[in-house]
Amino acid sequence: MRKTLTRRSFLAGAAVGSAALLSKTGAAAQGGRAEFSFIQYHNQTAESFLHRRISDMWTAIGTETGGRVQGRVFPLNNKVQGSDPTALKMLVAGDIQFFTLMGGIMSQVVPAGDAQQVPFVFRSAEHAHEAMDGALGAYIREEMAARGIYGFPVGAFDNGIRQVTAVTRPVVVPADLKGMKMRVPNGALFNDLFRTLGAVPVTVNSIDIYAALKDGRADAQENPLALVDSFRLYEVVKYISMTNHMWSGFNQMAHLPTWRRLPADIQEIIERNVAQAVRRQRQDQAEANGSLRPELIKRGLVFNDVDPAPFRRELSGFYKTWKERLGTRVWTLLEAAAGSTL
Repeated sequence: MRKTLTRRSFLAGAAVGSAALLSKTGAAAQGGRAEFSFIQYHNQTAESFLHRRISDMWTAIGTETGGRVQGRVFPLNNKVQGSDPTALKMLVAGDIQFFTLMGGIMSQVVPAGDAQQVPFVFRSAEHAHEAMDGALGAYIREEMAARGIYGFPVGAFDNGIRQVTAVTRPVVVPADLKGMKMRVPNGALFNDLFRTLGAVPVTVNSIDIYAALKDGRADAQENPLALVDSFRLYEVVKYISMTNHMWSGFNQMAHLPTWRRLPADIQEIIERNVAQAVRRQRQDQAEANGSLRPELIKRGLVFNDVDPAPFRRELSGFYKTWKERLGTRVWTLLEAAAGSTL
């Protein structure tokens, strides 16, 4: 016998207008209403590959379920006040049901998520994907479940390898970071990393990066080239230093109690379509990050390649601290994924 799901209304930001509901009514066909209606947030723009693939994903899910499932997708976290940290709390509370977020911010609830952001671990985005689809990712998903979040087996959408983009000067050696106001996400590991390297971390949510660089709150930011393009940061920065210091992605997550209440056939359809969307978006992002350098040069940006070795030498104390914070099991899995001792 199927369980009856509790109808709950929830806030999804003022711009949503009316609340979205998760309900199992047994009368979905009446008036064309879906049996299961979900809200999906992500923090990228409506023009991003992430938004396109997630939107296509929910359309496919709706079609495959014969209209039983409806997902409404909101870019830029629907501009909710507080952005990612607020949206994460909404997910845990069940106020939204699906959300994508990088590990370094997810770590506010799931500390193991910071493993995704440890610097100079992954040689490429593809290398990181193998780790997220493998043993390291499986452990992070276990930790997510312990905190009320469902993580998908193939659920790490790609952002890419992060580079430093600056307004006033390039970064060639660690000393170039000294005193630089570096925009960082709202995550402790980012703050600690750039403070260790001599920069002054400035926490700014992704939706406000452009404004922070333009008004001088930040001298630089660090993100993959695709984000420099989609957020039009090329209008406010001059230098792109190819530091390749970190990979980041967007973990597709679901509110665990909601997920567990879904019929098995619906779970299977959603999970399969998530994996398909992730693989397609990874390819999109790889092509963008790999091809944008010439285009950004044409826009007037100045590139320089960076030797990572001097930066890694500055981080011995950082690695020791974060090994203790993350714990032996995570660190062992991380080093196994990296193929080297950190």
